[in-house]
Order: sequence, then structure tokens, then C-alpha cells
Amino acid sequence: MAYLGEHVKKLGFGLMRLPQNGGKIDIEQTKQMVDLFMDAGCTYFDTAWAYAGSEDAIRQALVERYPRESFTIATKNAAWIGCRTREDAVSQFETSLRQTGAGYIDFYLLHNLGDSRTEVFDKFDLWNFVQQKKKEGLIKHIGFSFHSTPEQLDEILTKHPEVEFVQLQINYADWESASIQSRANYEVARKHNKPVVIMEPVKGGFLATPPQQVTDLFRKTEPDASPASWAIRFAASLDGVITVLSGMSSVAQMKDNLSFMKDFKPLSGSERKTIADAQDVLSHIPVVPCTGCNYCAKVCPNNIGISGSFAALNLFTLYHNKGAANGSKAWTVKNAGKKEADQCIKCGKCEQVCPQHIKIRDELVKVTAALG
Repeated sequence: MAYLGEHVKKLGFGLMRLPQNGGKIDIEQTKQMVDLFMDAGCTYFDTAWAYAGSEDAIRQALVERYPRESFTIATKNAAWIGCRTREDAVSQFETSLRQTGAGYIDFYLLHNLGDSRTEVFDKFDLWNFVQQKKKEGLIKHIGFSFHSTPEQLDEILTKHPEVEFVQLQINYADWESASIQSRANYEVARKHNKPVVIMEPVKGGFLATPPQQVTDLFRKTEPDASPASWAIRFAASLDGVITVLSGMSSVAQMKDNLSFMKDFKPLSGSERKTIADAQDVLSHIPVVPCTGCNYCAKVCPNNIGISGSFAALNLFTLYHNKGAANGSKAWTVKNAGKKEADQCIKCGKCEQVCPQHIKIRDELVKVTAALG
């Protein structure tokens, strides 16, 4: 099915995690991946101004090697990163045009709306800016990516009905997550009749190596299918999906994804049951029952990044990937201007307001013990 008049296959190439060689993007391996992707009839490439080197890499690997009308480029404006003026923000668009060499952008997104970031796009009036660029023929379709609550998503889509699509984090592990709220956000988008581009279908790679109980479930149902294939097919089987972005980092990952997405078939009834069983397994692994309501943050006298610390600890508990868990913690705690768990003064004010009655002080000790 075509969305927004565009015929796009269900697998999109996310360019955030391109292969590296000597600390730089491996252009030659990226070219091989692009060729495999294009040969399979896939055409959607997702980059961003904020992905270091990505726009330059796709210019070299794709734009300079294929006819412009044969592919679709998506890129993004992150006005909340270091922009002091409207001119700073809009200049990101011109930079993206120059770095991609694409001439025009097929899908242009305001990047990572939600919380205080949305206010930056409002302040710099980027909504009207992108509409003007669309009138000029430099943008074909306007959307935004989003990592926040369904209430905020509903508010933005109500305020901006001109938006044509949204990009959401959706995967089977986060489908009922109290913090990510994949299902609830997806349902808001569908309520507003907005087609969806899905990001993080493999949860940043976590679902390529899920807990052993989940892996065993998948192997029992389909011995030759990779865990990643289950995750991507779950996302791609949802209604109203333009494409599902996979952040591939090697030729091997590209070949695996194309093996089940070149001729995509939605999940069958029995396969949906297997996914439901996997979700049930994940739900019974003991994690901190934090919903991210952040009532604790409102009363913490030392500005501890409590919910971000718990989200990172839960990632480590579920997937045993310490590096990725610490990366999550760096983003949601340090980069958000919060203090680390080991700086808790144990006053207990947070526990007095926690709706989930979490023993927050004890759990913060576990964060420090597990992640440092």
C-alpha cells in the first residue's frame, strides 16, 4: 500500500549506526550495503543532521551513484542542539541539503519532539519554515520524530494537523512499556490518521540478542529465523506503517534483514501468539516498576536522575549489555543535567511521592553497583 503517494517497501535503512573503520564511517562497506538494499527494491534512507558523518556518507554511497528519482531521503532538524537563534536552526536544513547533495528532501522531520524540546521548534517557528520549503519544492513531506508521552503527541498533532507523518519508537518489548508507551503513541498517531515510520524496531540492537527464554521461544516456532527478524516483522505488520527503519551496521546485517523483508509477509496468527508469549516472558523478568512519571524528580533536593537511572538498570537486567545500559544512562541522566545515583543523599522524599511505592534509595544503590 502506498502512503502519501509514495511506494516504499517496508524495510528502511536507518543510517545512525553505519559501519566504522578506524573511527570513521566505512564508505566502501556502506556502498555494498546500499547496493544490496537498492537491488532488493528498497529505497528509503533515513539520516539526520545530528548523525555525525551520516549525511556525507550517504551522499558518497548513494546520491552520487544512483539516479535521484530512484531513492527516498529522510533527514531531520534538531533545533534543540546548540541553536541560539532561528537562523541557527534553519541553517541545519541548508547544511543537510549540502551534505546529502540530494537537491531536495523527500521526508523532512523535526527531530525528537517532546518535553522542552518541542518548545524550541515553536520558538523558532520551524513549523512555518518547513511549510515554506515544501512550497518551494525543497521538501516533499513534513513530519517529526517523537520520544515522549501519548498526551504530548496528541497535543502536537492537534495543534499541527498539517503534519503528514510521525516517526515513533515501536517494538514488541516496548509495546506496553510504561515509559516508552509504544502502543499508546501508535494509537494516537492512528487516531489522527497519520501514517507512521517506525524507529528502534530492534530496540537499538537489544532484541537481536533477547533473553534466552525469548530466543528459545522463537527457535521453537521458526528455527532458522533470527531474533531480529521477529522484531522487525512485528513492527512492519502493524497497520498504517510507511516503513520500518533498521539501523544496520554491516553487510551481514543487511543480508539478514533483506532475507525476510525483501518479500515481506505479515506475521501469521501463530506467529503473533509467539510474540505475545515473548512479551509475557519479558514482563515477568523482575525490573524496577518505574513508570517515568517523575514525581520523584519534583521533590528530589539533589536533582538525581532517578527515572533515567532505573531505565538503564532495567536494560541491563533484561539484556545484560552494560555498555548500552550506560549509554542510555548517559543520555537520560548526565546529558539531561541530572546527577548520578551515587550522589543520592538518602533523604527519602522521593519515596513519599512515588505512586509505585518503589524503594528508590535501595534501587539507586543497585544502579551504582551494576553500572557504576
